[in-house]
Amino acid sequence: MGTLDNKVVLLTGGLGSLGRAQAVKLAAEGAHVQLLDRPDREDGIEITASLAAEARGRITYIGCDLNRLEEAESRVSALAKELDGIDILINNAALLPNKPFEEFSLAEYEEVVRVNSSSAFAMVRACAPAMKAKGEGVIVNFCSITLNGRFGGFVPYVASKAAMLGLTKALARELGPHGIRVNAVAPGAVVSEAEKRQLGDGLPKWEEWILENQCLKARVQPEDVADLVHFLVSPASRMISGQNVAIDGGW
Repeated sequence: MGTLDNKVVLLTGGLGSLGRAQAVKLAAEGAHVQLLDRPDREDGIEITASLAAEARGRITYIGCDLNRLEEAESRVSALAKELDGIDILINNAALLPNKPFEEFSLAEYEEVVRVNSSSAFAMVRACAPAMKAKGEGVIVNFCSITLNGRFGGFVPYVASKAAMLGLTKALARELGPHGIRVNAVAPGAVVSEAEKRQLGDGLPKWEEWILENQCLKARVQPEDVADLVHFLVSPASRMISGQNVAIDGGW
């Protein structure tokens, strides 16, 4: 028996390193994970099939563009009705561009905010009605330790994550009377494929800086984040809501 037997999970941004680790962890605990990511990812079906084989078929790929908010909300609303509700919503999807703020166009800024935080609002709108009807549900939003100001070049990203923190606090208050818990997680510098692509040859210097600044002298892994998410969506955290929990090795 798993801690999440037969729970339906919607996980956005599920094809990335953090998303895949969460999908495997939650499926291993008995959940049925709907892994949502961009429909133009040619490797989406292949990756999901590999994860599903590892998780005894409890992971399904949903191609959906969070940049198209109304369409995405409609798609997820229909999915919630088809599955008799989404029990657990994890707003993990994010864009992470890095350059001086003067080089961002207004359109680029708005896209980051739309995908990173506005989409979370849309997903909650799509999933909350069934959660309210059941009198229970769990929502986890991804925030970030970049809000502490130690990281440069991420202005749209940091702004979007600040919005996620506010959204978490406000939704926890509004949805709590319906038995719905809302929390955020704030990962630090997590080892990921995106990190390697973005930093390239600069990765060793980045890792050296990270380990100098962290209290714990080891890199945060996607599986560490998945373990925290599992705790927050499991019955073990039934009285925790409105919190932003950092997992960053200590800063």
